[in-house]
Amino acid sequence: MSWWTDDDDEDDDDLDLYDESTVRSRPNPKGNRPRTKTRPEHADARIARVLGVDRGRYTVLLDEDTPDERQVTAARASELRRNPIVNGDRVAVVGDTTGEEGTLARIVRIEPRTTLLRRSADDTDEVERVIVANADQMLIVVAAANPEPRTRLVDRYLVAAYDAGIEPMLCVTKTDLADPEPFLANFAGLDLPVFTSRQDDIPLHAITAALVGHDTVVVGHSGVGKSTLVNALVPSAKRATGHVNEVTGRGRHTSSSTVSLRVEDGAGHHGWVIDTPGVRSFGLGHVNTDSILKAFTDLAQLAEDCPRGCTHLPDAPDCAIVEAVEAGRLGEAGRARLDSLQRLLAPFAR
Repeated sequence: MSWWTDDDDEDDDDLDLYDESTVRSRPNPKGNRPRTKTRPEHADARIARVLGVDRGRYTVLLDEDTPDERQVTAARASELRRNPIVNGDRVAVVGDTTGEEGTLARIVRIEPRTTLLRRSADDTDEVERVIVANADQMLIVVAAANPEPRTRLVDRYLVAAYDAGIEPMLCVTKTDLADPEPFLANFAGLDLPVFTSRQDDIPLHAITAALVGHDTVVVGHSGVGKSTLVNALVPSAKRATGHVNEVTGRGRHTSSSTVSLRVEDGAGHHGWVIDTPGVRSFGLGHVNTDSILKAFTDLAQLAEDCPRGCTHLPDAPDCAIVEAVEAGRLGEAGRARLDSLQRLLAPFAR
């Protein structure tokens, strides 16, 4: 006789209660829904201008130039954690955008950038640091004395500006302490707007007129009076100012953050100045060497007669620039310009 009996058939229905298809299991240990790389489009996001960055919090301006214009504090969405967000960026913001105290919006997208100003630790470092986005002008501030003007640092600013597609301008401060002309002679071959300023006569009207309608990044060596100039252009800025060490001749870093400020001309027109901390070095490890020559307009014209692949360095054969300088056709200023160009090109020579 078989051990299987007809009575056992009656219990089969009970076993169906324990079918494993009824068991609920979590797709992943951290939630009830499987993770996906598909992100929402955030079609309702608002576009804002980034004015400042402070320890993971971003001050952004919504509804710019409208009666509802307001500043909002925002955090960066997790999917943007590898993307630097800097002053001048236009970003898409969602969440609480009222700007009321204690509220926090969220940045979900960085809009396409028109320009990007970058620098590296030194000329051989390929890691770049993004400074400012979407600026169309650069105001280079340098002192005629105290501290002494650094021609080669200005050259580096010019190279970075031309490489980024930004139009440079030059402001020489403290001209009551020294004649700026010998320094300016180094840039005689450049189509470079120049402003000169002294303690009792800052050309605010002329500089403001050049800034209106533009996004201008202000750069300069520590101690040259950059923050003093920004405070004069934007009285509400209250940027910290310092002094120059009498022993070392160096300025002390006073502005520790980059901030965007609105500058107005009193006639209803305005622009934006982006004040950056003073630096003592400006690496160009990220720059395409073809862009360096573009900063030296006068020498670039001569380079058209150079052999293909010419390095323009002292040992370059048949270099039209070197031959012109050695022949004295460019004077002492041309010799100084070539020296600056070669110093910038040398670290990139293979």
